[in-house]
Amino acid sequence: MEIIAHRGAPRQHAENTLPGFRQALAWGVDGIELDVWRTRDGVVVVHHDPAARGQPPISTLPANALVPEIPTLAAVLAAVAGRATVYVEIKQGGIEDDVLAVIAGSATPCAVHAFDHRVAARVTSRQAGVPTGVLVSSYLIDPAAALRAAGARDWWQAWEFIDRPLVERIHDAGGRVIAWTVNDPLAARALDAIGVDGICTDVADHLLSQA
Repeated sequence: MEIIAHRGAPRQHAENTLPGFRQALAWGVDGIELDVWRTRDGVVVVHHDPAARGQPPISTLPANALVPEIPTLAAVLAAVAGRATVYVEIKQGGIEDDVLAVIAGSATPCAVHAFDHRVAARVTSRQAGVPTGVLVSSYLIDPAAALRAAGARDWWQAWEFIDRPLVERIHDAGGRVIAWTVNDPLAARALDAIGVDGICTDVADHLLSQA
């Protein structure tokens, strides 16, 4: 089961920042999850919210006007340097091509996911070699159909809704189940026992120490 650092190491460093990602890598995580937006001048940057505190929306600013703590996706992929898979959540519609261009320029393995399942479908249609995923915060009646409709590989499910039948249905459809956001070691072990493929967590160091 993969241990995926949710936005880096948010208990030790500001989330979605290079120090946090470096800390997660030092722990030996399997993956790093992060969020991206595009600046007005077309630079893909890593941040969770539409705007940094005290600033206008990222999409309205040039990259050089952002606060220094916001890294570019290219800088993060260079820092990871192939030591983990980077799971890129696209927060802004219509920036798939920009994200794929950054990914294409890096040797670090990446996958793309989003709550907007159309993002996965568009990425798959443009670059089938980049794995995609769909985020879900409820229990769908037919999750396998939703996975297939998006052309996705990874089913990112809020962990409280995961049970063995869901895992089996996604696996039968050729997909993988990634649980988010799991910070309880007991819950992580229970999810591992029913076949979950990945755990996205704020406490990757704790979960790795108990593996």
